[in-house]
Amino acid sequence: MDAKDTIEKQPNASLEECRIRLCEKFASITSSDDAVAQCYLAENDWDMERALNSFFEEDMKAVFDADQDANPKKEPPQTSKNEAGAVDCIDLTEEDPSCSGADSTDGKRQQAEPDDDCKLSLLTWNVDGLDTGNLAERARGLCSVLVLYTPDVVFLQELIPPYMKYLKKRATSYIIIEGNEDGYFTGIMLKKTRVKLLKSEIISYPATQMLRNLLVAQVRFLDQDICLMTSHLESCKEQAQERMNQLRVVLRRMKEAPDNVSVVFGGDTNLRDPEVLKVGGLPAGVCDVWEQLGRQEHCRYTWDTKGNSNKGLPYVSRCRFDRIYFRPAGTGSRLAPDHMNLVGLEKLDCGRHISDHWGIYCTFTLAS
Repeated sequence: MDAKDTIEKQPNASLEECRIRLCEKFASITSSDDAVAQCYLAENDWDMERALNSFFEEDMKAVFDADQDANPKKEPPQTSKNEAGAVDCIDLTEEDPSCSGADSTDGKRQQAEPDDDCKLSLLTWNVDGLDTGNLAERARGLCSVLVLYTPDVVFLQELIPPYMKYLKKRATSYIIIEGNEDGYFTGIMLKKTRVKLLKSEIISYPATQMLRNLLVAQVRFLDQDICLMTSHLESCKEQAQERMNQLRVVLRRMKEAPDNVSVVFGGDTNLRDPEVLKVGGLPAGVCDVWEQLGRQEHCRYTWDTKGNSNKGLPYVSRCRFDRIYFRPAGTGSRLAPDHMNLVGLEKLDCGRHISDHWGIYCTFTLAS
């Protein structure tokens, strides 16, 4: 069942059974209870997509309105117009340095140095927008990380419309591509001064039960054509088969890209290592960047309840759900991964992390 399902689309089940299943799906996606689910679905004629939109818009309006009241506006900086003529609002470089969320431990990139001009920097992160607890402060924390690292490319998963609206207001130095407009979805952010967008597309996963797809952007970085891809593969252990089917789609697209194009995929894959083996492993020429860089232990686990208490789980679970796959171009200038570290490890002032996942920051060297 996807978000567009309604009770009319399930003729073989009773009305009550269909509504129970819709409530269970709604509650699972929104981390709410059956009573809340029933309320929103009933108000929206049992249309899942409309109910989800109503839930997120109302909940997040309250969150960000409260945040705005607690943080009165400063005098806005100068605005500018982008190539399409739209007015940009607040540039991320105006971020208040006192805002929590900026990592300060060793191994962090502060600002781009001249030597970094030929390096492509990338951040991929499941920001857990479905968890609305302290979301305004967590969104500000993400912006602080963007200021600190100034990545050329950002892959985000588990965005919701209000979170995306907030990013568009703050991250005006980036072009933002959305994987959807409703429910929850992925996004790609491209630094305007560094990466040129050529085209983008959304590849559907026909059998997804969780609104998942593959977001693809064809870009140019210096003289290198790059295919950027992000996805949030199906979650939970019992969805292994669909997750592996989605991985096959990703790997096929990487393999079929033109020889003169480098391909970078990053996202929350929810993969377990045996699942990668079951699909035949990575194709020739495609590498797992973490493995390529020496399997460094400090950036192995991106889902780590031992260090991240956002979900308040009573057990320890450490998994490498978030991954970056890379296929270099066969001709011309070539990208090569040269650095990786985790971000978001420090708690915000509210006592929570930016997300229940750590983010991955990675750089690639461009050489002839």
